[in-house]
Amino acid sequence: MEYRNLGRTGVKVSSLCLGCLMFGTRTRKMESIFGDQIGEVESMGIIDRAIDAGINFLDTANVYRRGTSEETVGKALKRNGHRGRVVLATKFTGSVADDPNARGGSRRHIIEQCDASLRRLRTDWIDLYQVHHPQSDVPIDETLRALDDLMRAGKVRYIGGSNFAGWQLVESLWVATELGLNRFVSEQPPYHLLDRRRERELVPMAQTYGIALLPWSPLASGFLSGKYRRDSRSPEGSRLSLKNEWAERFFTDSSFAVVDVLTELAANKGCTPSQLALAWCMRQPGITSPIIGPRTMEQLDENLGATDVSITDEDRTGLDGVAPPGGAVVPFH
Repeated sequence: MEYRNLGRTGVKVSSLCLGCLMFGTRTRKMESIFGDQIGEVESMGIIDRAIDAGINFLDTANVYRRGTSEETVGKALKRNGHRGRVVLATKFTGSVADDPNARGGSRRHIIEQCDASLRRLRTDWIDLYQVHHPQSDVPIDETLRALDDLMRAGKVRYIGGSNFAGWQLVESLWVATELGLNRFVSEQPPYHLLDRRRERELVPMAQTYGIALLPWSPLASGFLSGKYRRDSRSPEGSRLSLKNEWAERFFTDSSFAVVDVLTELAANKGCTPSQLALAWCMRQPGITSPIIGPRTMEQLDENLGATDVSITDEDRTGLDGVAPPGGAVVPFH
């Protein structure tokens, strides 16, 4: 496993991050969007296996599975005694109750949710606390001031964003400098072969200002695994077997053209399409650690195999031909 600096910090994180969206108690809403889910025992087993394989970076959020994702992660780290060696990341801003103040980037919500996440995660500190979505109706200085206070209190060690545009991140850096506050060290964007628009502004900005990029959905909701076919039924229980807006976006000739090239290149290299897509993502300029979201131990082991896959200039040329740099085959977000 390769380890990289988390942005401008001295903290080393694995080149793959274990996303914990799928872990915890089943909920009807989650299954309607993401397909079959997994229970606590299986989730904890995947966490243990990932850590044993060298992954030291875990990412979750307060809204994942109504908080039970954080609870599952906390139980797993408590059981295996690995909390001290893991870089633990979670997020806030999503709605946690039927209350207009139970969401967003206000000082009230941030401090309340940090304490709630600490309890669920069974820890005294969060390594990376992230704004899940930017909030246009909350001044960024209010959000940064609250996060800075949490850092000074020792509850949070670093802060970051998720789904921010390049200009929004630059604004946050400017405000932090003006007010003498701790700044963002990372950003989680949607980024994969089907949507490379972040290469236009976000990637150069992150490289310039030392922001770690932690792409979510690097396999495009599993579409880049190659398990979907043009003229056949989607695998039962898979995310894109459901009739939702994500599934409708992917099933196009241009998307399948990317998979065709990916599959051919992977066969020549002796790896799977998933491994090649992940290897491509983790070796793109400016990328620190793509976030994987396995639902089974088999998927985790396959994802881990991506760390051994090399990317050649010929591979990049072939993929660029069907997935143009800076473009979007499928607008993802």
